Amino acid sequence: MKTYIIILRGINVSGKNKLPMKDLKELLEDINYKDVQTYIQSGNVILKSDDSKEVIALNIKASIKNKFDYEVPTLVRTIEEWKEAIEKNPYKSVEEKQQYFTFLSGTPEEVVIEIDAKDDEFEIINDVVYVNAVGGYGKTKLSNVFFEKKLRVTATTRNLKTTLKLLELAME
Repeated sequence: MKTYIIILRGINVSGKNKLPMKDLKELLEDINYKDVQTYIQSGNVILKSDDSKEVIALNIKASIKNKFDYEVPTLVRTIEEWKEAIEKNPYKSVEEKQQYFTFLSGTPEEVVIEIDAKDDEFEIINDVVYVNAVGGYGKTKLSNVFFEKKLRVTATTRNLKTTLKLLELAME
């Protein structure tokens, strides 16, 4: 069995798409995923499965839709892919609280984007957008919606602390 890191987009945000992590964990165990762990309330999961990433994503999306009646974009990564994303971070030298990882559902065809993001900057490497949000992520124009519109892929963002913690949990 392989260990996977799953990140869901848009749950438990401003009272929308409420999904308690206890309920998510039970749902995933009910559909036969093993060693399911959740981390904080924003849709971070570690689990083990013999299924492919694509099958896991489809199963989770369908199960959430069936049980809670809403769509949740679901991204699945292997430990190796997660490690690679962390290793390629071009903003390692900036303050930790400025570093964000926007994970994409696929590698975008176009990676040149024009935007006046003030002091904020980004770099796209494969299926991750690395964001240096100088004023904090809440104030940046470099949001999930911005990248989804420009790159035509699903995007969900995690800060450096969460990204590192998910790897730590997956490695246990």
